[in-house]
Amino acid sequence: MSALTTSSVVVAALVAALLRPASVLDVVVTGVETFGYRVVNAYPHDADAYTQGLIYRDGFLYESTGLNGRSTLRKVVLETGQVVQRRPLGHEYFAEGLTDWGPRLLQLTWQSHVGFVYDLASFQLQLSFPLAGEGWGLTHDDKALIVSDGSNRLRFLDPDSYREIKHIAVSDAGAPVKDLNELEYVRGQIYANVWHTDRIAIIAPDTGNVSGWIDLSGLMSAGYDLDAEAVLNGVAYDSARNRLFVTGKLWPKLFEIAIVRHRA
Repeated sequence: MSALTTSSVVVAALVAALLRPASVLDVVVTGVETFGYRVVNAYPHDADAYTQGLIYRDGFLYESTGLNGRSTLRKVVLETGQVVQRRPLGHEYFAEGLTDWGPRLLQLTWQSHVGFVYDLASFQLQLSFPLAGEGWGLTHDDKALIVSDGSNRLRFLDPDSYREIKHIAVSDAGAPVKDLNELEYVRGQIYANVWHTDRIAIIAPDTGNVSGWIDLSGLMSAGYDLDAEAVLNGVAYDSARNRLFVTGKLWPKLFEIAIVRHRA
């Protein structure tokens, strides 16, 4: 079986688990398929939040917001959008990706070549670590941190030393997929927003092959007067209840979505 077919089988099983009902995707996918979505719920989201990182943990959203002078780390109530805990960053920092690791939160910066580690409960800064290149998206599997830098490369870092373990080049049928932005690890696959698009790439972490796409065109209504940079950016997964959340920079809404197969 080819690597592409193997990745496709994996993504078929993954997407099937996220579909509602699961029987919608009961046929094995044999190529790189583009999926659609169905909105399950819509929640308020701070329209001033320049979302750069998003995770769901223990009933709350944790969010990293960017821009110099406006960057923050936040704890947010999903249902209301209320920010119940906030830590601002210094004006010199443009915050980027966010993930958790045990009792810690880790946050990247864009071009300052540094990442920050906080206590999950108190948001107290515990330490900083050097970051080679630009910081964009951040997630983790069970062994390593996974970092994007706007290229087609994903780097895997040791969660204790923050040194690179390995990296993969992301491609779709051999063509590099660049501008990988916010990341989320979902059932053994990496979900990556592609900057300035309405698409999420589903990436096999062992090969870097894109095994599927999620097309979120039209998710944020054109009826809102949004900034040109108010693009899709923010993916969070609730593994306990199998829920997938997405939002964007400066979006007034955050959505729970179900992945659906496009009709032929």
